[in-house]
Amino acid sequence: MAVDEDFANWQDRHTLALSTATTEAAFFAALSGAARDLGFDHCAYGMRARLPLSNPKVVLLNNYSKAWQRRYHDQHYLAVDPTVAHGIRSVLPLVWSEELFRNARPLWEDARAHGLKVGWAQSSYNAQGAVGMLTLARSDELITAAELRKNAMQMTVLAQLAHAGMSELINNRRGTDQAAAATLTSREIEVLRWTADGKTSGEVGQIMSISERTVNFHINNSLEKLGAVNKTAAVVKAALLGLL
Repeated sequence: MAVDEDFANWQDRHTLALSTATTEAAFFAALSGAARDLGFDHCAYGMRARLPLSNPKVVLLNNYSKAWQRRYHDQHYLAVDPTVAHGIRSVLPLVWSEELFRNARPLWEDARAHGLKVGWAQSSYNAQGAVGMLTLARSDELITAAELRKNAMQMTVLAQLAHAGMSELINNRRGTDQAAAATLTSREIEVLRWTADGKTSGEVGQIMSISERTVNFHINNSLEKLGAVNKTAAVVKAALLGLL
C-alpha cells in the first residue's frame, strides 16, 4: 500500500506541474525536476506534430551541454540516432547499450566523450498522430535491473505526461486545428468519410440521399473550417486530426 501511495503522490505532483505549465521553459523545468527525482542529471524531450505535412512542427528541449548540442547538430546525428529510429517504430522503452549503437559508433563515442554514458528513452503518440520521445541520461551508474523494476512505471508515466503536456502547449498556441475539429458537423464528417473512400460528390449524394449541390456545400464548409485548399487536403487533415 505504501508503494502505491508513493507512486500516486509522485504522479499527482508531476502531473500537476506539467499540466499547468504555460510556457516551454516552465514545462521543461518541471520535466527536468521529475528526471532528477528519478536519478537522472539530463533529460531531453522532442516532439514532432503531424501537421502541416510539408513542414511539421518540431519541438526539441534538453539540458545537455551547449557543446554537445552543437556537436549533435553539426554532425547531423539526428539522422543516424538509433534511439530516434526506435522511437518512430515503437513505444517500448529502451536502455542505451553498445549493441544499440553498433551501427552509429561515432555518435556513441562522441556522446560518451561529452559525459552522456547511460540513458533510457521511450516514445509516445497522441490521437492526432504527433510523436514525442523522452530521454533520461546521466554520466555514470549503469541502469540496473533493480532500478528498472523500481522506477519503470514512473519513467513510462513521465514519458506520457511529457507528451500530453507538450501537446497541450502546442494546441493552445496554434488552436486552429482543434477549433476546426470541434466545429465540423456530423454531416460534414460523413461527407468527408465517403470522399476519403473515393466517392464523387454525386455518389456521396446518392448514398446520403441528398443533392450533389448539398454535398459540395458541406465540402466547402469543411475546406473553410480546416483551412484546406481542396477536398483531398481536407480529407487528409481531417484523418490526421482523428475525425474520420
